[in-house]
Amino acid sequence: MKEELKPSRRQFLKISGAALAMIPVVAVSGKAMAATNAAMRTAMKYQDKPNGDKHCATCMHFVPGKTPKALGGCKIFPGDTEISPQGYCVAWVAAK
Repeated sequence: MKEELKPSRRQFLKISGAALAMIPVVAVSGKAMAATNAAMRTAMKYQDKPNGDKHCATCMHFVPGKTPKALGGCKIFPGDTEISPQGYCVAWVAAK
């Protein structure tokens, strides 16, 4: 007789728990290395200098770095960790 392999509920929970436990590790290791999203930068016409009074540090999408002058991130540019607080793109919206 051929025995079918059916994972038990306990096995499923163990595997699911291990997968959930790995999410923060993967997220932290992904942020450890600086990266740019060149395709989004081009599409949004990102530049490292402000456009008048409009700059990333005053935009609602900007995610600040450790210090006010440090590079940060942007909610619009997934995976990009090298956004200048003095930068600008066409997605700029004044922060509240």
